[in-house]
Amino acid sequence: MNLSETAAYLTSSPFFGITLSILCYELGCAVNRRLKTPVANPLLIAVVLVILLLKALKIPYEGYNQGGAVISMLLAPATASLAVNIYSQLERLKQQLLPILAGAAAGTVASVGCIVLLCKAFGLDRTLTVSLVPKSVTTPIAMGISEQLDGVVPVTVAAVVVTGILGAAFAPVLIKVFRIKDPVAAGLGIGACSHALGTSKALEIGEIEGAMSGIAIGVVGLFTVILAPLFV
Repeated sequence: MNLSETAAYLTSSPFFGITLSILCYELGCAVNRRLKTPVANPLLIAVVLVILLLKALKIPYEGYNQGGAVISMLLAPATASLAVNIYSQLERLKQQLLPILAGAAAGTVASVGCIVLLCKAFGLDRTLTVSLVPKSVTTPIAMGISEQLDGVVPVTVAAVVVTGILGAAFAPVLIKVFRIKDPVAAGLGIGACSHALGTSKALEIGEIEGAMSGIAIGVVGLFTVILAPLFV
């Protein structure tokens, strides 16, 4: 059996994509535990490993995505499950509703505004601009915004993933550098710039940070839906 036949056999079932994703992520987690550095982000390692394996085995993306699509389908309910942690901080949310809304709004304007200005500075066309604008909101919302504004959805998804990975990797470092002591501010900052991937790191930092980051995902997503068409 030659390499192409092996690739065809492997991708004949969705279980290939699912199994490969899980194994690569587990390996990423093992490397992260070993090195204990934010740069060794498990998701980043998993992405790189999957790409290298697909290239080495000459497996087309469509074959891998039979299983990858199943994982993607679970993204929305996984994001919704963050509501459980938010509910545990409901009283704090009521007490600090105005600062939370103001912080999420500021994060939205900063994110969308920076993308629009940078795209203009580098001479990118409108299609790429609208594809990059929703980079800081969770994938299901970002895809909807991109489709609504006639963007390129794969570019949007790539931008969202990269943003989330960078946020999850560097959020703890930036919190220390800027000496952010308030857990509400830390959580809102993480969720506003790096959506669900950042929230997973915020949950590791603390319960309050995780809850506030989860709140930011929904609020920033809503604000981005409203503001994105106005900026572009």
